[in-house]
Amino acid sequence: MKQIAVIGSGTMGNGIAHVFAVNGFKVNLIDINAQALEKAVAKISSNLDRQVAKAQITEDQKVSALANINSTTDLKSGVANADLVVEAATENVNIKLQLFKDIDAAAQPSCILASNTSSISITKIASVTSRPDKVIGMHFMNPVPVMKLVEIINGYKTSKEVTDIIIELTKKIGKVPAMSNDYPGFVANRILMPMINEAIISLHEGVSTVSEIDTIMKLGMAHPMGPFQLADFIGLDVCLAILNVLYDGLGNTKYAPSPLLVNMVTAGDLGIKSGRGFYDYSHGTKELVVAPGF
Repeated sequence: MKQIAVIGSGTMGNGIAHVFAVNGFKVNLIDINAQALEKAVAKISSNLDRQVAKAQITEDQKVSALANINSTTDLKSGVANADLVVEAATENVNIKLQLFKDIDAAAQPSCILASNTSSISITKIASVTSRPDKVIGMHFMNPVPVMKLVEIINGYKTSKEVTDIIIELTKKIGKVPAMSNDYPGFVANRILMPMINEAIISLHEGVSTVSEIDTIMKLGMAHPMGPFQLADFIGLDVCLAILNVLYDGLGNTKYAPSPLLVNMVTAGDLGIKSGRGFYDYSHGTKELVVAPGF
């Protein structure tokens, strides 16, 4: 594999492009929004500077990585010569299904199509393509340049050859692959999201406060972030979307999202991205300040 296409230039997409580019792969970073692409390339450059400062890479490696990235708003030309396409668009099933129809029509027959989805069925995504044997999940963790794990998900018809290729490729970019079967939430979010949801339910029922629950989970369970800080980091809208996938897909009320989470998303309190979630981020520092009302 030499040519990679990454669809979506948001937090996950630019992180995925960064990791492939710094490991010597040519990357077409694709987004419908030209300004978003400019912002993504600037973010990648900033993150590479941070790696240089920490002596993780050299200045020459940074220059080479940036030279490996081409940005474009043209999906058809962006994927035309790709050996692998990694889709990292919004966690919305209808958007992903339409994207995979378009990618399938534009990509060469040998191209492997991967989704960075954190919960949506790979089998369902593969079903809208003419190559279900070449469709696979590559669920990177955020922040992508830092986190080692890539959750690999086989669809019902994913071939062993494709799985083996993606496992080896994951290792080549310095990540650790871990396999999951194609069931709602896979492994990471099937375990993580109910924990976050239970923390929100505990808050809603008055068991404890935001800061106390986060402190208990950090110091008592050795979690680097408490569930509320992590939920704000992920995005409360994303948490809600994943819980809905779990609830709809498994039909078990234990996955039903907390009414408090639903209300917060409806009100636009989405976490870091909106400036307020369980914590207030309007003060402009990294200090965690519990949002008014909590």
